[in-house]
Amino acid sequence: MTEIKENNMPQAIEQFILYWGDMGGQWGVNRSVAQIHALLYLATKPMNAEEITERLGIARSNVSNSLKELVSWKLIRRVPISGDRREHFEAETDVMEMAMRIAQGRKEREIDPAAMALKECVAQAQGDNKIDPIALERLQAMEVFVVQGSKWYEQMLSIPKGQLATLMKMGDKVIGLLKFAGGKKAK
Repeated sequence: MTEIKENNMPQAIEQFILYWGDMGGQWGVNRSVAQIHALLYLATKPMNAEEITERLGIARSNVSNSLKELVSWKLIRRVPISGDRREHFEAETDVMEMAMRIAQGRKEREIDPAAMALKECVAQAQGDNKIDPIALERLQAMEVFVVQGSKWYEQMLSIPKGQLATLMKMGDKVIGLLKFAGGKKAK
């Protein structure tokens, strides 16, 4: 974990920022981007790039690029401060909204292109008699899975956040309901 420059930051805040940065790295997000997001998420007032640079000890150019990325993900927004010409930023603090924005961004950047590529592969394989039927079947199964996952995601977006949170809290009760309705336990 990278050390944070400012030593008077409460330990719990520093630990969260460092852990969020490490988790971001495991999810394919630049560590600095994740750390800046964590800092802004916990900040009680909007911050400018210089304040972020000072707090985290990250190069100013890295902070600028990271802020642009976070704005593009819609995880932070620019906030005008009266009498200050610098740009200030604040994070989305609704955890459910934040998760939905991250999921939407990942779907657009990862799932949608994968679905298009699989569709092309299946179409090519269907017209090629050199493709083993088992390979074609597996390609089709992968395409169906990705399309179903994408449709499920779209359905989840249509559920109001409060109801989605309730659904998530139900956990095992949903599984029990599926068993009751005739579903089989996943292996």
